[in-house]
Amino acid sequence: MKKLKFNVTGMSCAACQAHVEKAVSKVNGVMDVNVNLLANKMTVDLDEGVTNAQSVINAVESAGYGASEIGDKENKTASPVAAAQDESKKMKKRLWWSVGFLIPLFYICMGHMANIPIPPIFAGHKNMMIYALTQLLLTVPIIVINFHYFSNGFKNLIHRSPNMDSLIALGAAASFIYSVYGTYRMAYFMGRGDLGSAHEYMMNLYYESCGMILTLITVGKYLEARSKDKTANAVNKLVSLAPKTAVVIRDSEEVEVPAENVMVGDVFLLKAGWSVPCDGVLIDGNCTVDQSALTGESIPVDKAVGDRVMSASVSAGGFAKVRCEKQAKDSTLSQIIALVEDASASKAPVARLADKISAVFVPIVITIALISLAVWLLLGYSFAFALNMAISVLVISCPCSLGLATPTAIMVGTGKAAQFGILIKSAESLETAHSIDTVVLDKTGTCTEGKPELISAQAFGDFDVSELKKLCGSAESGSSHPLAKAVTGHCKTNG
Repeated sequence: MKKLKFNVTGMSCAACQAHVEKAVSKVNGVMDVNVNLLANKMTVDLDEGVTNAQSVINAVESAGYGASEIGDKENKTASPVAAAQDESKKMKKRLWWSVGFLIPLFYICMGHMANIPIPPIFAGHKNMMIYALTQLLLTVPIIVINFHYFSNGFKNLIHRSPNMDSLIALGAAASFIYSVYGTYRMAYFMGRGDLGSAHEYMMNLYYESCGMILTLITVGKYLEARSKDKTANAVNKLVSLAPKTAVVIRDSEEVEVPAENVMVGDVFLLKAGWSVPCDGVLIDGNCTVDQSALTGESIPVDKAVGDRVMSASVSAGGFAKVRCEKQAKDSTLSQIIALVEDASASKAPVARLADKISAVFVPIVITIALISLAVWLLLGYSFAFALNMAISVLVISCPCSLGLATPTAIMVGTGKAAQFGILIKSAESLETAHSIDTVVLDKTGTCTEGKPELISAQAFGDFDVSELKKLCGSAESGSSHPLAKAVTGHCKTNG
């Protein structure tokens, strides 16, 4: 069995996630599939003797989405934050433009209801067409800015896998198309002098409903993008621990190369203040290494020939030559990052329950909307009123929170914990953590500040304590050792 990872495009809600998982799970040879909606990634366990990555990609594309394999050669220490930041910026731009057109649209449509005076050019029977056409012109840009909902929503309807975008597209399109129809009917009756009928259609325009639907959903999408951005930043802080370059010895010369280009067997230098680019073993010299970010050791550890050093630990003093044993992409830090990302991608039991509901949620909502339309018509209400009720069912039932609440909490929780050195192996363990009543720590220093501090001193013989501190502080002033810093720090603080 082999585990493969894929990037998945086109997903927008829990229903999308459920459809992708269902499509891939039907591929012969696929043992397990796990789709992460927030990260837009998919992990698949498959039997290489039966199927391959291309079959999985074809299944995703047949479901109406896109997929590409994440190869082993990809740099696993690459920053995961760039895509999240880009998405957040795009959603913010879309939101501001949408709000910019929605405010005047809403003012023209609803100003008179809130007793806010509107320009005379939009008031009265003689200006009804100006009133309607202005709304039309303000609504079209909002549709263009948020056209993704329509293209993605109707595409998934065609593939018989309706999602949240499908509900949005149906509701917004119904509002807009009926309003355009009403505008034409207004023009028809005004041309024949029937201002009463024209006014009736004018009162049943839903341009502002179309614009409001798209803008409000974009607000939710922007908040979701910000959540992804913050979580990616948390993981990125782990990535930033790794140095970008290393100094290796090649042909008896010191050469500075990108950290990812340090190969197994290469010898690199480690001086005070330098970070370890990859896992290795000391072959010459000695040094003191601060590996608290990885192991929680309270003070730097002395390393001699034959000792191992881990990526992203920092030399606190000394000079050494180290032979690389693992490349940056296979280092301890990369494994920790992968663990955090896998934890955020894994599903808690409650999330799996939400997935099952989401798989049938959207089709049921569409059915209820059609039933609502039919019932109001049968009760004798106008088509405009019945349509408004059906649109309301579609819009308020968008299953955003159903599929996003739990994975968002897990992703943010695991990312934030990683900042504090707490690694959570799976979402299930995070969900069951609320039942913990005892915490056992396996080493001293785990709950300390991470640096030694001189609390008190005692002198013997003829020495005075103040004189002793003065002599010790002078002796340690030239050292960078943590214990020396504790002594000099105490002396400075106490004069």
